[in-house]
Amino acid sequence: MQLEQLKTLVLDTLNDLKARDITVLDVRGKTSVTDYMIVASGTSDRHVKAIAETVAFRAKDAGEAPLGCEGLNEGEWALVDLNGVVVHVMLPKVRDFYNLERLWSAPTLVARAATAS
Repeated sequence: MQLEQLKTLVLDTLNDLKARDITVLDVRGKTSVTDYMIVASGTSDRHVKAIAETVAFRAKDAGEAPLGCEGLNEGEWALVDLNGVVVHVMLPKVRDFYNLERLWSAPTLVARAATAS
């Protein structure tokens, strides 16, 4: 499956399950871990778990088995690693606390200016 198809599958799944505040972060060039991070909110711990489990199931069904899933027991923050796409599903209070959108949209430091001694 191509990267853009995988991203579309994830977004369609999030929309089908009524995830809220879906944000796609293009992190190519900022990390070698993944190309896209998709962040979404669930309305309860059960909703967060259901969204993450369904994303993992549909990806696997489409031939893209997740590299890993985390946080499915607690349900405050779940992560599904699909290699080129990493999906974070969180409760709104957890999402506000970690603010991944701000973290990954910060400018990349290219070099520090030399300071005079």
